[in-house]
Amino acid sequence: MTDTELTVLLKQGDQGAFTHIYNTHWKLLFRTAYHILQDHTTAQDIVQNVFISLWQRRGEATILNLKAYLQQATRFGVFKAIRKLKHDQMFFDRLAQVTVDIITDNPLLFKEQQQLIKNLVDTLPEECKETFRLSREENMTYKQIAALLDISEKTVEKRLSKSLKHLRQGLSLGMCITILTVITGR
Repeated sequence: MTDTELTVLLKQGDQGAFTHIYNTHWKLLFRTAYHILQDHTTAQDIVQNVFISLWQRRGEATILNLKAYLQQATRFGVFKAIRKLKHDQMFFDRLAQVTVDIITDNPLLFKEQQQLIKNLVDTLPEECKETFRLSREENMTYKQIAALLDISEKTVEKRLSKSLKHLRQGLSLGMCITILTVITGR
């Protein structure tokens, strides 16, 4: 069958066509994602999400060239993953710079920041708190944490992502309040 015929069958909800599309294209999509990211698990997740999206959107998606459509969806997933990783790294880079500035300029503000971070970590759900501490305090990799907690690396990633989001939001507000408090001397 041609990709055009498979696309028509897919639009009609034919699971056999979907399976054929998956079996034909998954390896190429995985290689594309892995080549850019050099991360097996993330590449697998991206390809899996491409096919989940393809199945969920089968009735509404306009697909003129199946291979190009799948490759573009994979590239989009890769860029999204890179953006997320870069965003998390930029947050910690900014936090590190602010911390250096605070240590040298204002020890009281540094103590306040440490306490704020501790309080924010303490308010995390227990499973996120444990995963976060293993990652940040024990310097364990996703793979090591997954093995220790008997969960998937994807679950580790999701927990850390949730933790980082919580910290970013809390630090943004908390540091503004702390800085203003210290600056005004109240």
